[in-house]
Amino acid sequence: MTEQEPQDAPQATPEQMRRIARKLILPHAIFVPAAMAACVAFVLYGLNGGGKKAAALTQCEASRAVAARVAPLAKGEFSALAVRPDPKPMPELVFGGPQGATTLASFKGKTIVLNAWATWCVPCREEMPALDRLQGMSESVIVVALNVDTTKKERAKAFFGEIGVKNLGFYEDSEGKSFEALRRAGKVLGLPTTFLIGPDGCEIAALAGPAKWDGDEAKALVKAVE
Repeated sequence: MTEQEPQDAPQATPEQMRRIARKLILPHAIFVPAAMAACVAFVLYGLNGGGKKAAALTQCEASRAVAARVAPLAKGEFSALAVRPDPKPMPELVFGGPQGATTLASFKGKTIVLNAWATWCVPCREEMPALDRLQGMSESVIVVALNVDTTKKERAKAFFGEIGVKNLGFYEDSEGKSFEALRRAGKVLGLPTTFLIGPDGCEIAALAGPAKWDGDEAKALVKAVE
């Protein structure tokens, strides 16, 4: 009995080989670039977010030190003062000033007391003379009393005349854009709201409601932020 010769395996045609190659290689060729793109996007997203956070930390370094000095003063008349232990840059605000259009950023280099108010707000009207006196007490602090009333705009200027404002400049958010930016950032729920902003443009503290801005406690507060 003789041993039979093994039969050769059937040979695939060139077209069949191309089909097999496409099935094996194409999915991986698609997956690898897609995976690489996802990794690159993730890294870039992380670097961008981390970069912004690091920039904010660097920008607000001086205000963090000021916030530490201000924190013990959140008592008495200023017991509702919310001090930010980790200050962040304020939103970009554009509004009208004594010399025309201006921005919050244009005050960088000086400590700012930003007071959002409106003529229809009774507590706002009551604290305005004290804010005027506060501005007269310090040359290193700029009080920006920002009128956010978008209707009957002439009333705000008339009110300044009625109470005999001597030191405050007149600032108005005539289109409501700055107030909306503050609202979207969760910084304003009602009026008046006052912010202490460092020379670096970072929020040190915020106060919802009126205060006696020309009293001894206010003077101590101003001294701490100068």
